[in-house]
Amino acid sequence: MGYLVLNNLRDALQPTLDKIGKGFSSTGLPPNFWTLIGLGFSVISAIVYGFGIEFGLIIGGILLLFSGFFDIVDGQVARVTGRTSKKGEYLDSMSDKIAEVAIFMGILIGGYAEPGVVCLAITLSLLVSYARAKSDVIGIRLQGVGIGERAERLLVIAIVGIIGFMEYAVVIVVIIAGITLVQRVIATTKNIEN
Repeated sequence: MGYLVLNNLRDALQPTLDKIGKGFSSTGLPPNFWTLIGLGFSVISAIVYGFGIEFGLIIGGILLLFSGFFDIVDGQVARVTGRTSKKGEYLDSMSDKIAEVAIFMGILIGGYAEPGVVCLAITLSLLVSYARAKSDVIGIRLQGVGIGERAERLLVIAIVGIIGFMEYAVVIVVIIAGITLVQRVIATTKNIEN
């Protein structure tokens, strides 16, 4: 278990990400502002999915990609400006969970996938996040552990949804979230000292 594709890609793109952070930090706006912008794009994406409008999968997917971009921006601005904080970390984490649940609710309401599969995707996604949070509490870091972290899951939803296969996207999320949950439980139990 180790860092996943997006984490490895993020490492390779770090110089570019630093430039993005510097560019957005030059506005003087705090990292939390960009966190809320990302959340806003997610909520709008969820609404688009929920209404099931024409080209909704394409529009919703593009909005979701914008949300993901701003999810990167907030962290980069915080690092570049040295404005990392527990409050910002908490706001970012809560925004991520709200956004993810909103997206799945939009998909459910819009009728893009079977309700049971969407509920399973939401449940497993939240359990993956809980597994990491619980491990953090006992001092075991799980960032990068598993094949389906939040970024990967939402990327699957956005891209596979844009090409018109949202039902498959949700099934893929169920599979990768389930595998990630097992990977995180194993990683944590192996590292618990007593």
